[in-house]
Amino acid sequence: MRLAASTCAADSLITPISSVARRRPRWLPAVAAIAGIALTAAAGNWQLERAHEKERLQQTYDRGAADAPSALSAVPADAEELRFRRLQVTGEFVPQAAVLLDNKVLAGVAGYHVIMPLRIADSPKYVLVNRGWVAAGADRSRLPDVRTPAGIVTVVGIAVLPGRFLELSGTNASGPVWQNLTIERYRSRMQLDIQPLLIEQHNDLGDGLVRSWSRPDFGVAKHYGYTAQWFSLCGLIVFLYVFFQVRRARSKKDPQNSAAPEREQNSDWK
Repeated sequence: MRLAASTCAADSLITPISSVARRRPRWLPAVAAIAGIALTAAAGNWQLERAHEKERLQQTYDRGAADAPSALSAVPADAEELRFRRLQVTGEFVPQAAVLLDNKVLAGVAGYHVIMPLRIADSPKYVLVNRGWVAAGADRSRLPDVRTPAGIVTVVGIAVLPGRFLELSGTNASGPVWQNLTIERYRSRMQLDIQPLLIEQHNDLGDGLVRSWSRPDFGVAKHYGYTAQWFSLCGLIVFLYVFFQVRRARSKKDPQNSAAPEREQNSDWK
């Protein structure tokens, strides 16, 4: 009687647990696995497409740096079309409208990038030119002297979009020293009709400025790394789902196989 009572008590404890397990929808793991696979695969494909896009930009930059320069005129330019193209423009610098882009370090020395508009020859239109780097000096309250060639000059360089490569913060510009640069901010401040791009000057005009332009890092390797992570996670979800489904199927067969010897043993006792 005591044995029967304890057996009934044990059954009363086991039954709610099994009923909870039965109440869980059988389709839930499959739906969760499909959702996880779809999301990780989509994220991996997106990162892969971004890597290909950055590779195309990198190739455009390399081709533009190697090509012969194209002439930039006063005709309104398409910034995206000319991006990373090698350009040549003739005109006259306007030092009164120059700005110094701060926090530019070269070989461990703090300095500025000298941004100056060039009035395109025989037109009222301007183009911004990053003439190069100049050291800041020990006393930051005294701005460096920048030599500017007088008269008509020819500038050769690479066209870039300053809002993407030089924008550091959203602070307002005041005075000749700026923390960041965008075409829109410069146009609004100086009230000049400028082309929607900036030229990184490559040719030497005898002004003493340093022009050590490094090849931009387009982040191709970073996007390939993210792609590998997302696809690895997708593969892990597939593996775990298949593993647990196989394990579940085997667990359903094992109790039936193990129950046969027990029934034979009970029949022998009888």
